Amino acid sequence: QVQLVESGGALVHSGGSLRLSCAASGRTFSTYAMGWFRQAPGKEREFVAALRWSGNGINYADSVKGRFTISRDNAKNTVYLQMNSLKPEDTAVYYCAAGGSASNFRRDYFYWGQGTQVTVSS
Repeated sequence: QVQLVESGGALVHSGGSLRLSCAASGRTFSTYAMGWFRQAPGKEREFVAALRWSGNGINYADSVKGRFTISRDNAKNTVYLQMNSLKPEDTAVYYCAAGGSASNFRRDYFYWGQGTQVTVSS
């Protein structure tokens, strides 16, 4: 069992930066692939970024490539999402998830956090 808690969401201006963190409980954190997803009002939850348990195999959605960076620190049981050059369309609730592979698909993740709100003003 893994419990995930996101933090770092905030209101920022367009062009600004934020770093989201996802703290995991459980000794098996390092065995899971981790992903970030987001959900804007009235839209489906969509993939943002993911990486394997080793920190390799990084995968990004086209909409965030070059602006967002996913990383993890297995010693701290934490995964991060550094978000730069933020745009109003990045506004969403951001969720981290743990799964078996660095997949784009929600169905491949077993555990989910409660989410953290990111709002980007124009």
